[in-house]
Amino acid sequence: MGRSPCCEKAHMNKGAWTKEEDQRLIDYIRNHGEGSWRSLPKSVGLLRCGKSCRLRWINYLRPDLKRGNFTDGEEQIIVKLHSLFGNKWSLIAGKLPGRTDNEIKNYWNTHIKRKLLNRGIDPKTHGSIIEPKMTSFHPRNEDLKSTFPGSVKLKMETSCENCASTSGTTTDEDLRLSVDCDYRYDHLDKELNLDLTLGYGPTRFVGVGSCY
Repeated sequence: MGRSPCCEKAHMNKGAWTKEEDQRLIDYIRNHGEGSWRSLPKSVGLLRCGKSCRLRWINYLRPDLKRGNFTDGEEQIIVKLHSLFGNKWSLIAGKLPGRTDNEIKNYWNTHIKRKLLNRGIDPKTHGSIIEPKMTSFHPRNEDLKSTFPGSVKLKMETSCENCASTSGTTTDEDLRLSVDCDYRYDHLDKELNLDLTLGYGPTRFVGVGSCY
């Protein structure tokens, strides 16, 4: 069986509080203190719900409320307490005299959370946000030399049956393959000076089936 409602909703005033209602509530609490919110409306003569009276007093009317913007010190306390208690705003408000839980929650969602994200901090875990970085592999000459024994300047002898025709004469197809071979190893060493001049340049083949 659930808790019975504190009042009859059908006969309660809704909307903004009037100055007269505020003054009645203030006078009553000054004389009798806080508490007994369920019976307070009838005692004061207010057509308001007990919960509405409590929230009105705590968030707007109590004399120790602190007005104005949050200070840097208060902001640091909120961040530290949030890392311990999470979204338990009432506990955090208990450590900040004059501030309400609703006020702290709104300030967290509109200001502090954004600041933490801009600093690369996760507002939920308070840990750093690590973004995966794309890395590219650039092999060094030493690594390439270990992979390809000998010199990487195209001076190593390799078995390349397509570098020259079986007749021993240089053809257009042989030149294309030679350029492809040069281009394939061009990135292996910056000291390579690739000659891409059109026409028949110096002989680039030694023997049949070998390319340099």
